[in-house]
Amino acid sequence: MRFTEIDLFGVYVAPISLMMVAAWIVTIALRRAASRSGLLQYVWHPALFVFAMYIIVLSSWILIIAHWSSS
Repeated sequence: MRFTEIDLFGVYVAPISLMMVAAWIVTIALRRAASRSGLLQYVWHPALFVFAMYIIVLSSWILIIAHWSSS
């Protein structure tokens, strides 16, 4: 499996940077949903919870893409 650079308007960027941006967008949506549902009131440290959600989303995204590209 190889992740190659992506040409983005003439600038080569690492694929992890685009995955990080996509994971952050998903995390923002999840954070808003957790805030509206009241879940963040029951969390000991909301910033750590959101950071953990971001890491879970990013790592899941990477594993899915790695599995998809190796098939």
